[in-house]
Amino acid sequence: MPDTYATGLRCLRCGTPYPLRDSLDGCTRCTGSLAAGLEVTYNPALTAPRPCIPQGRGLWRYGPMLPVAAQQAVTLGEGGTPLLALDRTAEALGLATLLLKDETRNPTGSFKDRLACVGVSYARASGRSVIVSSSSGNAGASAAAYAARAGMPCVIFTTPDAPRNMMTQMRALGGIVLVTAHADDRLALLRQGVTRMGWFAISPFCMPVTGSNPIAIEGYKSIAYEIAEDMGWDIPEWVVLPVCYGDALSMIWRGFKEMLEMGWTRRLPRMVAAESSGSLCHAMETGAQYTTATRQNRRSIATSIGTDRGTFQSLHTLRQSQGIAVKVEDSSMLQWQDRISQTEGSWLEISSAAAFSAVENLVRAGTISAHDRVVVLGTASGMKTPSPPPIAMLDSAILDDALDTARDVYGVDLASLHTGHGA
Repeated sequence: MPDTYATGLRCLRCGTPYPLRDSLDGCTRCTGSLAAGLEVTYNPALTAPRPCIPQGRGLWRYGPMLPVAAQQAVTLGEGGTPLLALDRTAEALGLATLLLKDETRNPTGSFKDRLACVGVSYARASGRSVIVSSSSGNAGASAAAYAARAGMPCVIFTTPDAPRNMMTQMRALGGIVLVTAHADDRLALLRQGVTRMGWFAISPFCMPVTGSNPIAIEGYKSIAYEIAEDMGWDIPEWVVLPVCYGDALSMIWRGFKEMLEMGWTRRLPRMVAAESSGSLCHAMETGAQYTTATRQNRRSIATSIGTDRGTFQSLHTLRQSQGIAVKVEDSSMLQWQDRISQTEGSWLEISSAAAFSAVENLVRAGTISAHDRVVVLGTASGMKTPSPPPIAMLDSAILDDALDTARDVYGVDLASLHTGHGA
C-alpha cells in the first residue's frame, strides 16, 4: 500500500484542478458569492480492502487516505475516540439508537486536533517553519499543541470576546496569542503573515470564507471511517453535527463516500448541519446557489459556530447527502448541554449541544423516525465553554503593529520567523 494516494487539489464547485500545495485562496475561477474551496484529489487506485488498514487505533490508522505520509506524522495520539450509546436520551426522544462520537477525548479536547495534526504534519514535511491560525479557541489550541509537538512556533490571531479559558489553553501550549480589535483584522493579519512571511495557515483568511486549509481538513475524514468501523461497517441513517464553515461536515461526508467507492460500505448517511445563523437553512429552502450573510440581533453564545454565513462546501454537502440544515437557539443549546452532562456523563461545549437540539427538532417534525440510527458529533469539551473576555487587547489594524506588539509584550521577534516560502 502506498504512503498516500493524494495527487492534487480541485475546486469543489467547478472541478478546476490545481497542484497539491497549501493554497488557501480557493478556486481562482469561482469568486465573489460563488467562491468555493478546494479539496484534495486522490489516485483512482484508492481501492484498498478493509483488512489492509494498518492495525491500531487513531487517525493514522487510515494514513494512505490522508494527504501526508504516516511516517511524517506529527501526532499526540489523536483519533480513535469512542462511539457511545446514549440510551437514556434516545428513550426520551423516542429513538431506538442515538450514538455520541465523543471528540472531547482528543489531546486538546476537541475535533480540531484532527485538522491540526494533518496540517502541521504537512507543513513540517514541506519545509514550513511557522504555523499561524485565526481562532476564537479550539482551532488555535490545536494549532498551538501540534506546532509545539513539531518544534515549530505558532502565531494565533484572536478577538476580545474569545473565551478566557481558551486563551489560557492557547498560551499554555506555547501559542503567541495576539488579540485584534475586530474580527476582520484577524484575516488581514493572517493573510500578511502568509504572503509576506511565508507562514503556514491552518485557518481561512479569505472573504468570503471558503473553508480552512484544504489539506489540513482531510483529517476530519477519519471521523467517518471510525464511525463506520465501530458500527461494523454498517452506516447510520443520520450524522448530525454543529457547523461553522462546514469543514468537518464536508469531510465526514467525503469519508463516507470514499468508503462506499472502495466497497467498504453499502450506503451513505444523510448529513445534518446545526447552525446558529440560519444562512444554510435559507439557502436550502430557497434553492439558492450560495449562502448569504444573515443579520442577527446579537451574537450567539456558541462562539465556535458563530459565523453569520455558511460556506459553499456546507451547502454542497447538504444537497449531495439529501441532508438538512437546522437553526438552533441559544436557550435550547444550554438546555441540551445540561441535559447530556447530567444524564449521560458527557460535558460538551455549548456549540456541541446544538446538534442535540437539531435532532430534537427533526424527531418532533417526523423527519427522523424512531427506528433510524443517529450519530451526533460531540465536537469539544465543556471546559471550552465561554467565559468573560480578557481585559488586555492588542488593537492592531496592520501586520507591523502586531509584530511590534509581539516583540514588546512577548519578547519575540516574529519577523525573524520569516521562512522565505511563498503561499
